[in-house]
Amino acid sequence: YNSILLRPPAATRRDHRAESRADLPDLSATRTSSPPSTAAAMASPDLLFNLRNLFYLGAYQAAINNSDVPGLDADAAAERDAIVFRSYIALGSYQLVISEIDSSAATSLQAVKLLALYLTGDKEGAISSLKEWLSDSAIGSNPVLRLIAGIIFMHEQDYNEALKHTHSGGTLDLHALNVQIFIKMHRSDYAEKQLKIMQQIDEDHTLTQLANAWLGIAVGGSKIHEAYLIFQDFAEKYPMTGMVLNGKAVCCMHMGSFEEAETLLLEALNKDAKDPETLANLIVCNLHLGKPSSRFLSQLKLSHPDHVLVKNAASSEATFERALQAVA
Repeated sequence: YNSILLRPPAATRRDHRAESRADLPDLSATRTSSPPSTAAAMASPDLLFNLRNLFYLGAYQAAINNSDVPGLDADAAAERDAIVFRSYIALGSYQLVISEIDSSAATSLQAVKLLALYLTGDKEGAISSLKEWLSDSAIGSNPVLRLIAGIIFMHEQDYNEALKHTHSGGTLDLHALNVQIFIKMHRSDYAEKQLKIMQQIDEDHTLTQLANAWLGIAVGGSKIHEAYLIFQDFAEKYPMTGMVLNGKAVCCMHMGSFEEAETLLLEALNKDAKDPETLANLIVCNLHLGKPSSRFLSQLKLSHPDHVLVKNAASSEATFERALQAVA
């Protein structure tokens, strides 16, 4: 869930509550999973708890390093492997994932491999295979396959197609992705419904807290400070990651504390000099501080030429050039 909702405070937000809802899913039918009973939880400790939290908070290398968890059954081992390979994807090691997952691997791992293929540039092939698998009654309902479908179609900005495969939920990961998708669609009302479902399942879960923070940033106002406190809590409990630092920094920018935001973002840059969200947020922060941002923009252009901020900058430059030519 990296690279989501770290928007600059100057970004215009719209909430299309008045628009047609015909193409949005009926959330009244969304499945809600009941949390396990306390006795069941005590009898069956969650051996992947720490590994999941490392992944959710963006500590990808730490997740890989701590993935040797003993005592896993077959299902838990498959989940562990999916987390590890998704961590490699988050670190940009697409080819490693592609080469290590063969055709005999579980459906969940095959789905993760599709994401790696998509991100290497084989978008058409990956989407074609994805649609074929989703239409297969034997594997189409696999929650990881549906999650990867949502991620890929969200990358494609085909949000309605993404929701076709994610909106029924069933796992906190799917509900959290729904929150992201609805926020990108400027539908905070639907995102809030998904968050409430997550809170009913497990209010203290890391994904539930993250979704709460994402929605708080999207809604703004007093919710910004609540989001800041969530990221601060993560910073105190877990290893400091670029994701958490960016989350705190964006909250600071919304609250007008640009100096603090700059400090946090420079710390994030020290952890990963090519992270696109850190660079994008530094550009916005420096503009507000009256500092030059061209170096960060150049870095972003080189490392992530398809980033939305790079495209917007190129579009603005082209518009400016056309205006100059018209005047001349």
